[in-house]
Amino acid sequence: MSRTALARAYRPRRFSEVATQEHVSETLRSAVQRDRVAHAYLFCGPRGVGKTTLARVLASALNCPDRTAEGEPCGECDSCARIWAGKMSLDVVEIDAASNRGVDDARDLRERAMYAPSEHDRFKIYIIDEAHMLTREAWNALLKILEEPPPRVIFVFATTEPQKIRQAAPPILSRCQRFDFHRIGTVDMVERMQQVLLAEGITATPEMLLPIAQKADGGMRDALSLLDQVLSFVEGSPTPEDVRRVLGLVGEELYLQLMDIVARRDHAAIFDYVGVLLDDGYDLAEFYRGLANFLRALLIIKLNGIDAAEVRHDLHSEYTACTERFAAGDLLRMLSQVAELDADGRFRKSGQQRILIELLLLRFSYLESTVAIEEVLAAMGMPGKLEPPAPKPQAAAVREQQHAEKPAPPPPPPPPPAPARVDDAGVRRAWRAILDEGTGVPNGMTVFLRSAKLELKGDNAVAVALPAGSPALERISTPAAKRSLVDALSKHLGQPISLELVSVAGPADQAGTPRITAETARKDRLERLTAEEPLLAAAVEAWDLELLD
Repeated sequence: MSRTALARAYRPRRFSEVATQEHVSETLRSAVQRDRVAHAYLFCGPRGVGKTTLARVLASALNCPDRTAEGEPCGECDSCARIWAGKMSLDVVEIDAASNRGVDDARDLRERAMYAPSEHDRFKIYIIDEAHMLTREAWNALLKILEEPPPRVIFVFATTEPQKIRQAAPPILSRCQRFDFHRIGTVDMVERMQQVLLAEGITATPEMLLPIAQKADGGMRDALSLLDQVLSFVEGSPTPEDVRRVLGLVGEELYLQLMDIVARRDHAAIFDYVGVLLDDGYDLAEFYRGLANFLRALLIIKLNGIDAAEVRHDLHSEYTACTERFAAGDLLRMLSQVAELDADGRFRKSGQQRILIELLLLRFSYLESTVAIEEVLAAMGMPGKLEPPAPKPQAAAVREQQHAEKPAPPPPPPPPPAPARVDDAGVRRAWRAILDEGTGVPNGMTVFLRSAKLELKGDNAVAVALPAGSPALERISTPAAKRSLVDALSKHLGQPISLELVSVAGPADQAGTPRITAETARKDRLERLTAEEPLLAAAVEAWDLELLD
């Protein structure tokens, strides 16, 4: 015997039954109630969130003879039954634009729309699904009828990609009332699935329904379809294990096991772990998607606590213990690596998914732990920041003078502070600052000036060494360009300085000079940073630190 799918059997038939789209359903219901329905609507949003459903509810409400005073259709009369049963209706026409997208189809629609509804008190509603598939010529054919619509004719365009309509036919958007549909939240989907199961006489726990809601990714239709798939596999009430087995989902316990391997830095166990996944029949693409969601949940727990994440209640303690073994920076770097793996679709297209997953997980296990520089300095016995200066005794002297019988003469103004002594590190910091800001730097020269080596000559003379043949040598040798750099550098240092340009042998003049690699670039950057920050230089020397990306 055939049966009706849950997504169709429990499709909302009234405005009040549409989940989480109240900003649309209430507006449309009010428009029907007050007889202020527009002649054209554009429903935008992800698939399976109720766009076509609300279009049908609107059509039912407009043509329902038993419509309530609040604008709700009855959902049971002959007119409503025909719409929801998908039977032939003269006044409500649904068109799939994916298969009727040409200019001839649009002209045919335009001609049919000119005919009046079957009865004088009814409306003619055209629901065009996947509207972004219409060609530019088809939109142009519809433009005139949208500008001057026939009486009692309404168009509803539903699309998942409104930007394509904007590109193909911008004038259409100004002739439609646009409604943006939201993704349906996980909690709302779980609640709705529980209502459906209750009507089916089946009990289910939130732990069983949560993986279905997460896999549906905001689409209620997808969630009910997945639930239907699970129910067809088991007798009675399904368990969380049934859901994972039917949908091929990787259990959260397996991800927690993975993080234990990563925390222990058991590199060899990574290969065994991936082998078990394949032996148990798990799809690596599904494992990859679940890994991203799992790391995101860990990061949320680390930053906001366990109650902020959508995870199984029976695993709260395991999640909390797992996050305590990693810093937030570590979780962020792992999540970033997962996102980068399929940024260009290479993982989904690859025939070596196992190797890519193993490399990703090995990078996790070899990942160095994040340590704040303050912790490094504290471990070395160095202050992480300067202590505030002690209060000056002058304030106490002023308070005593306020109680004296004769006011004391005002103290002489303090002498101007002597300019701070400039050192090599300060010069390099100031140089980097003006390059970052672009202050006083000739156009296009920033990239060349970053390779300059600076050295303090005397108290206020700075030597700037650039490779021979560098375009910056000739450019900043002009008086105007050199004066701009001198003024900017003097302003950052707080005292006037002079600038001396020095030409040194570049890489092209040196035999056997190695080529620039990512490793040498990191080394050069670390040398510049330690030259500017003595405390950092001491930490690097004592702890043998390396610069990471």
